Amino acid sequence: MGFLELIWAYFVNNFLTQPAYFIGLLVIIGYMLMKKPFHESCAGFIKAVVGYKILTVGSGGLSSTFKPIIAALQDKFNLSAIVLDTYMGQAAAQSALEAAGKSFSQAMLLLLFAFVFNLLLVKFQKYTKMRAVFTTGHIQTQQATIAFWFIFTCFPQLGDWPLMLIMSVLLGLYWAVGSNLTVEVAQNLTDGAGFCVAHQQMFGIAIWSAIGYKFFKGKDGKVKRLEDYELPGWLSIFNEDMVSTALLMTLFFAVILLVLGKDYLVSAGMLGEGKSFLFYILDTSLAFAVYLSILKLGVRTFVGELTASFQGIQSKLLPGAIVGVDCAAGYGFGSENAVTFGFMFGALGQFLAIIGLILFKSPVLAIAGFVPVFFDNATIAIYVNAKAGAKAAMVTTFFSGILQVVCSVIAAMAFTYNGIGVVEFGGYMAMFDWAVIWPIFTFIMKYLSYIGVAIVILVLVMIPQLQYKKDPEGYFLCVSDYEAYKEHMKKKEAAAL
Repeated sequence: MGFLELIWAYFVNNFLTQPAYFIGLLVIIGYMLMKKPFHESCAGFIKAVVGYKILTVGSGGLSSTFKPIIAALQDKFNLSAIVLDTYMGQAAAQSALEAAGKSFSQAMLLLLFAFVFNLLLVKFQKYTKMRAVFTTGHIQTQQATIAFWFIFTCFPQLGDWPLMLIMSVLLGLYWAVGSNLTVEVAQNLTDGAGFCVAHQQMFGIAIWSAIGYKFFKGKDGKVKRLEDYELPGWLSIFNEDMVSTALLMTLFFAVILLVLGKDYLVSAGMLGEGKSFLFYILDTSLAFAVYLSILKLGVRTFVGELTASFQGIQSKLLPGAIVGVDCAAGYGFGSENAVTFGFMFGALGQFLAIIGLILFKSPVLAIAGFVPVFFDNATIAIYVNAKAGAKAAMVTTFFSGILQVVCSVIAAMAFTYNGIGVVEFGGYMAMFDWAVIWPIFTFIMKYLSYIGVAIVILVLVMIPQLQYKKDPEGYFLCVSDYEAYKEHMKKKEAAAL
């Protein structure tokens, strides 16, 4: 048993929680199953790993540049609150578990069982109707930790193994069902690139896309996306994404940095003594466009290899499966300005919600973290814009921002054990699914006990069945042959008219 644990620990530490190498592993396995020459398989592995690392340089640069600015607002105004951030949320949940006598290794065991269950659900997709494999390892680590805490607070007296069984089924179902919900919108956005979303806002993407399309589509069923707008005169400079991103972020962050003030930035070590405040604002704001461009380069580098190689896994191991990847993989497709607009409108929603918490004297305040306010809302905007248009992308991300704050505060206060919760450790996940969807699941289980578990499982199981029932002919075709799927959809639309 000890030897198997060592093997699993090695795999977790070097592959599963290192998404660049996990994606590279999938690529090389896929190419070998396709019987590609060894040198081509190795080349694919290298391009996939390097591409993903380029993506992480871009996303890491965004976080490292702008996180201190958000944190400075907390320090400047002496706010005591939970930080809405994925890594702070994971650390808070891990600390709460340890305070309750549980260990991080148990959360990693949950990750293993849930991932295996995800694979089984896809393997038997003829019955389950689940097509997507969740492969984003660092996200799985975060989610296994917070899901462990949520479910533990519902059944604290349950033995370790019965509790692990319930957790594994629920988390594995969430990964399979959530990523499966994004298959059609991801294929629509990327024109059949062959991946879906495996991240923190899978239900959010599906829900907001459906709501946006319902309320913002034209009478003919068509939508006007951001890329369809051609701005006249001097406004035409906003037609180029790099320019529009730089200008909008300069405006956005100039307001925040002016509120903080030059003296504070110098005292905090963010601005050097004697350095120009104006050029600090410009450098900081333009960095957004730089890192976003790097991120998109990474996407273009690894997605092609992953898509091509996953055909081998589809044909030999998991017929009809599609790979779920990091949300940032979608940023290289669709409107190049959707990311910026999603971030801005989501941030506006979050900031207004935080002001509301202060005005209504909430017992727990929240501080906006960069990861949820950017990656969550930018991702939702990308997919909603492609499905439902520009107006829908702006409106839905605004309301998403509000829900991320309000629901996170409610969940952080509600789910405790012996008076201990994540509030005491200062963080919460705050991404859409973990601010809205999982708290709903947890409330159902907390107050209905095992009947609640059965209800949540039934709801998750039924979602892909209802998706399939809506379009039995096109459901699997969307994954196996996207060009044929597009023809199928054209015929459906023509028949509807």
